[in-house]
Amino acid sequence: MKYRSEIDGLRALAVLPVILFHAGFEWFSGGFVGVDVFFVISGYLITTIIISEMAEDKFSIVNFYERRARRILPALFFVMAACLPFAWLWLTPNDLKDFGQSLIAVATFSSNILFWFERGYFATAAELKPLLHTWSLAVEEQYYILFPIFLMLTWRLGLKWILILLSIVFFISLGIAQWGAYNSPSGAFFLLPTRGWELLVGVFAAFYLKYNTHLKSHSLNQALSLIGFCMIVYSIVAFDEKTPFPSLYALVPTIGTGLLILCAVPKTFIHKLLSLKFIVGIGLFSYSAYLWHQPLLAFARHRLLGDVSDLILLALCIASLAMAWFSWRFVEKPFRSKGIFSRKFIFTGAITSIIIFTLIGSLAHQTKGFQKTFEHSNYHIDVNTMVLGDSHAANLVTSLQSIMTTVEDFSSGGCIPLLNVDRFDSRFIQGACAQKMTKALNEFVSDDSFELIILSHMGPVYFDQTAFKGKDLARVTGADVVDIDNPSNKNRWNIFENKLVETLQYLTSNPKKKVVYLIDWPELGIESNRCIHKIEREIGGLTFATFYDQSALERCRIPLKEYDERSKKYREIIKGAELLFDEVVFVDPKTIFCDEFFCLGIRNDEALYRDVDHLSAYGAHLVSELILQELDKIEEIDMKPIK
Repeated sequence: MKYRSEIDGLRALAVLPVILFHAGFEWFSGGFVGVDVFFVISGYLITTIIISEMAEDKFSIVNFYERRARRILPALFFVMAACLPFAWLWLTPNDLKDFGQSLIAVATFSSNILFWFERGYFATAAELKPLLHTWSLAVEEQYYILFPIFLMLTWRLGLKWILILLSIVFFISLGIAQWGAYNSPSGAFFLLPTRGWELLVGVFAAFYLKYNTHLKSHSLNQALSLIGFCMIVYSIVAFDEKTPFPSLYALVPTIGTGLLILCAVPKTFIHKLLSLKFIVGIGLFSYSAYLWHQPLLAFARHRLLGDVSDLILLALCIASLAMAWFSWRFVEKPFRSKGIFSRKFIFTGAITSIIIFTLIGSLAHQTKGFQKTFEHSNYHIDVNTMVLGDSHAANLVTSLQSIMTTVEDFSSGGCIPLLNVDRFDSRFIQGACAQKMTKALNEFVSDDSFELIILSHMGPVYFDQTAFKGKDLARVTGADVVDIDNPSNKNRWNIFENKLVETLQYLTSNPKKKVVYLIDWPELGIESNRCIHKIEREIGGLTFATFYDQSALERCRIPLKEYDERSKKYREIIKGAELLFDEVVFVDPKTIFCDEFFCLGIRNDEALYRDVDHLSAYGAHLVSELILQELDKIEEIDMKPIK
């Protein structure tokens, strides 16, 4: 394949905006489209190599995967290894647990699936994930597995049928992406079926140039390459996290990239620009730059408790380029040489590295970030329990399972556990929450095996449509709460009041069933990593002491008056329900989190939260213990000593 310097220049145009976007510079609000540019480039280059070899009957799937392994894995594993000591020293137990999950996912080429299940690319906590950016590598790696096999199976059908089949896949993928960007944006952003069409833009460019020459008209090449360049630049500065993506909007940077591949030929202005020596140089180590920038930014934000100045962020961006050159020169280049490292060494090393990172990640995950185990009561509840609600309900499941015989998790993120109440936003399909929650409530009442239900969900955020202190607004933007039985009622607080009473009446209609309604704990309103200095971990005889200085304690709390004002309406409605239902156990964790002046983020030298409102393992432990204490007052509940 003939070397094209402008392609390396195009790589530079892709990677720099991504780095500056992740650093948080507003002028690059659409810098994430650099990944889309990479997808098109990858589709073009890989297809060019494969079809050239197939045309000469020289293609080998083993040789193909060897080249991909040499290109991708050494630098990736080098960066992952470099992250380990900083993760150990600077991450909280919960963050270290999550980091362990990401190690497994990256090593098994599935990090896009992991991050799809998590909070999303644009969430506040996303900027703290050192390996978040590897989702795009997973998409490409999945493509590398499927696409060569597709070509091997269809090559004998001829060019016409190959292009017809690829066109069908292109339009299906684009259609799913358009739908998903508005109905399931996290899945649309991270998964191959909604990104495949972007790779296919490059695939079509490769097929065109394989069997045709570049356009003969210099003026047309000049105009189209300039248009393509402007389309990419426009996307970088005009798009932002509110842009539905990857929808039809993604056609702008991808088609722009396709035009550059096809038309940025020698003597055009864009070719001269992209072929400048320093731009090509950045393009050469763009892969390593992409690998390094996110860990540097994420760990800096952890270490500096989120307070990272623009000057430091710019310095980190520059540092990522310097480190990229180093890993390109001393890791990428040597491993590409067959004279230095044999095929056997590459495959053996890859498999060994995958196993090692998977084991390390599993250890971090299984030990919950190497955090200590908290003491539980000497009793446990011997009943079959259903936990129902949103992510706050899910937050308690692991801790509840340690004090109850059987706990079944029926929670669903963002869903309110009330009869025929729907809550939907850009992440959920309308009607899904109402169907899930109502079905679970019906199952609890009708299924004799369930004896206890615990209802838990976020409080004011759903009903006044504001996030506490403006944090995590993505959770409520565009959300709505709907009474399925009375859609004309637009008063969310009224819906909550009516449906809470209706749901509790339904659940208590069976006297054999026991119901716990957990009043929501206070929202912290700041990312919990701002509260942390050091966390105690002990492994292999080494101990890192826990301590919180006074400034951390003061940062990690909210005035009680603010919380009381925030939750006034919410608590008034619950108080009314308490007066109606003596048989329902209402558990109020306020006493755990608040003293007479403040609601705290730290207690007994342990963090209570893992983000702006979800609990740490310790916080969940305290709430679970409180539930146990309240249930101990009910004679019908079977409490047994732990042996």
